[in-house]
Amino acid sequence: MSKGNIKLKPLIIVEDDPGLHSQLKWSFDGYDVHIVGDRASAISLLRKTSAPVVTLDLGLPPDPTNVSEGFATLQEILNLIPQTKVIVVTGNDDRVNALKSIELGAYDFYQKPIDPDVLRVIIERAFHVHSLEEENRGLNKIQRNSPLDGVIANSPEMLDICRIIEKVSPTNITALLLGESGTGKEVLARAIHGLSDRSDERFAAINLCFYSRKPP
Repeated sequence: MSKGNIKLKPLIIVEDDPGLHSQLKWSFDGYDVHIVGDRASAISLLRKTSAPVVTLDLGLPPDPTNVSEGFATLQEILNLIPQTKVIVVTGNDDRVNALKSIELGAYDFYQKPIDPDVLRVIIERAFHVHSLEEENRGLNKIQRNSPLDGVIANSPEMLDICRIIEKVSPTNITALLLGESGTGKEVLARAIHGLSDRSDERFAAINLCFYSRKPP
């Protein structure tokens, strides 16, 4: 869902109390809010949206007075998409079940009565943590796909450079790397050294600065 030109982040709220639905819907109008009241609907919606964050009331039908259905929903969510940040909502002073939900893999918990402003802060933090973890997984994937240690090759041009280094490194010739300061010449030089016949020898990086002087 988008608002103007801004694509809203999907947020799933699992809450079986119809009296809270309107309040929660309007409290989080900056998100693409989906409210459901049972486990089957929550899992179905998660499959469709892959929502990064879910708030989960533990008291769900068919027995809202029991937390077993809530725990089952939590485990099914995390089995489906382990990266999902699940914020468990428990009854007032229900600390035992709150802590148990954390043990089962919930991101955080919040105890009723609901204060939308406080819950919003927790939700925003959950989205931020999820975003950072996604970025980190992306970087790790790039590094795993790089043919050279220490070199992040995320473009055809960098992959071409890596292939050239792989061909040059085993040969007994002098290699000259040209480029402006900060473009990664030393990283590439280390890669050449690591693939060469002298890889067990010490690598020494020497920075030289040349200054031109006008004749007197």
